[in-house]
Amino acid sequence: MRIVVAVAAALLMLAAMPAGALAQQADAAPPPEKVKQLLDLLNDPDVKSWLQSRPAAPAAPESSPAADGLTEVEARIRNHIGALKTALVSFPQQLANATRAASADVNSGRPGTVLFILAVLIAVGYGAERLFRHLLHRARRDAPGGAAEQPLRLLTDLVPLLVFTLASAGLFLAFDWPPLLRKVVLTFLAAVILFRLVRTVARLLLSPQGADPARPPRMVDTDDASARFWFSRVQMFAAIFFAGWAIASLMPSLGFTREARQLVAYAFGLGLLAVSIDCVWRRPHFRAAPSPMKGWLLTFYLIILWFVWVAELVGLLWLGIYALLLPKAVSGVGRIADTLAGGHGSTTLWAMITRVLIVRGARALVIALAVAWLTYVWQLTAAAVGESETARRVVGGLLNGIIILLVADLLWQLSKALIAHRMEVTAEQGGTPEEMARRGRLRTLLPIFRNALGVFIAIVAVLTILSGMGIAIAPLIAGAGIFGVAIGFGSQTLVKDIISGVFFMLDDAFRVGEYIQSGSYKGTVEGFSLRSVRLRHQRGPIFTVPFGQLGAVQNMSRDWVIEKMTLTVTYDSDVEQARKIVKKIGQELAQDPEFAENTLSPLKMQGVDSFGESGIVLRMKLMTKPGTQFTIKRKALMMIKKAFDENGIKLATPTVQVSGGAEEATAAAAQETRRRRRKATELAAAGE
Repeated sequence: MRIVVAVAAALLMLAAMPAGALAQQADAAPPPEKVKQLLDLLNDPDVKSWLQSRPAAPAAPESSPAADGLTEVEARIRNHIGALKTALVSFPQQLANATRAASADVNSGRPGTVLFILAVLIAVGYGAERLFRHLLHRARRDAPGGAAEQPLRLLTDLVPLLVFTLASAGLFLAFDWPPLLRKVVLTFLAAVILFRLVRTVARLLLSPQGADPARPPRMVDTDDASARFWFSRVQMFAAIFFAGWAIASLMPSLGFTREARQLVAYAFGLGLLAVSIDCVWRRPHFRAAPSPMKGWLLTFYLIILWFVWVAELVGLLWLGIYALLLPKAVSGVGRIADTLAGGHGSTTLWAMITRVLIVRGARALVIALAVAWLTYVWQLTAAAVGESETARRVVGGLLNGIIILLVADLLWQLSKALIAHRMEVTAEQGGTPEEMARRGRLRTLLPIFRNALGVFIAIVAVLTILSGMGIAIAPLIAGAGIFGVAIGFGSQTLVKDIISGVFFMLDDAFRVGEYIQSGSYKGTVEGFSLRSVRLRHQRGPIFTVPFGQLGAVQNMSRDWVIEKMTLTVTYDSDVEQARKIVKKIGQELAQDPEFAENTLSPLKMQGVDSFGESGIVLRMKLMTKPGTQFTIKRKALMMIKKAFDENGIKLATPTVQVSGGAEEATAAAAQETRRRRRKATELAAAGE
């Protein structure tokens, strides 16, 4: 094949070279002997026929980047599994070598040196911690006050652990030790300290031991059985994790290979997997028992995660862990932060802002730490496999986008808290009419401003994320403008509703809590959106009316209202006496503490409105504050009926008289009717 390639290259060079150039080169210098032999070989008929009979080389198959990436991942996993098998075969020999090195360099020929040093350090640290707890207990006993609060509880639980750390580590660092011995002892001491830190934090959250009246309630909302279960499982998980971390960290210093270290880590991972599966099946069910199907799915999911870890797919492993634990962690941290912030006890502005900052800040911190760790893991993975620049920019932009969304969420929650507090203030009653009108206008405009602010924050956050991913947002903004114009032409009704709502708000046509009527729609205004208003009818139904369909609005809740009433009395009633009675009743109602504040002009009779078929129609009017006229009107009618009965004034009722056909009776009835009307006219003239 080398001969064939050389011959083909020579033929190509000769074919590409001009004939004049060959002649010039031949004239310039004679070819070497080997070149002459090659030319003679090429002129051989057998060689020419063999070259012509050779098939053309097949074209290289096309491949996609996705297929190449999957092939590369598969090859990397296969190589990793092969290296683990090799390390498993050589592990006994590596363990024997490490045992000899540890006996010579760590224990100095005396078995148990490391364990003895660790025991002494832990004993000294524990003694210092007990002494500090005793002094702190005496200080708490002598200090005024009863049960401990959360900040003092943090002091009494975390500071003693700091004393233990300083005492044990300080004693060890005060002496000179061989380098390998120093590293081994400090690693195991750090594992002990970290385990105790996790145990202390778990005790702070769960408080599983007994009912101590001097200790505040647990931060996590759960029962005693669940608290004890999770406290024990957290201890088991932390013990296995930190023991595996310490041993795996020391293995390279003792001569173990990277694959042997991974084998040990995977073995401890099986212990962590066992604890996790035990939590799935044996955890107490505080609120509701999960279905067996959910338990099997979680078990299968955990086993898959362990195999993903063994396959060294670190990025996929952390994504799976986040999908399982991050929502629960964010929710739990939010509840704990809410407990520390005081919950919903205070409604002042600064208390609400502080609570939002603490709760949302704690959740954002958890997510930000998760994103930071995922970014670190992804960078290590990308550096190992050589990701493209485009993939780096996209993934980096997505991770930064999560941080931007957290900031946007914090701003949105702060804005909502401020607006909610302002709406609570405006809902207060009392004050001057100008203040009440201003509060009503704020209750109307603040929900619309809140919705507009939410849309603005969302748009800015999305544009910032796209810009961070390397996407030019200027063309997007221009295209959005053109698209908005097209949408405006296509949805003229929606645009009409929004613009009509803006002008209704500018004209202050109605506010939240006011009773309005427009066409066939009437009710109390309960709220707004960008395009419609919600009206609550007095019988209960809610009308959602687009602003464009309101048209002329009749507002029945502004300034004052005049309620007019009519009564029909018989023709023989004393109208003047009826007028005096109505006036007296109006004055009594105006002086009644129940109605005095809402009465602007007392009830009075305007006079005779008309002569009806059954009696005299009297008209009355009453001026009150909007919405209170109905109560005063009902009370006034009851008092008028009682007073009329006491003074012999009868309310007219329609009557029908049937005669036997006598002409005398008919004439007498007509004459009596004329007489009553004449008398009523005289009385009305006298009353005027």
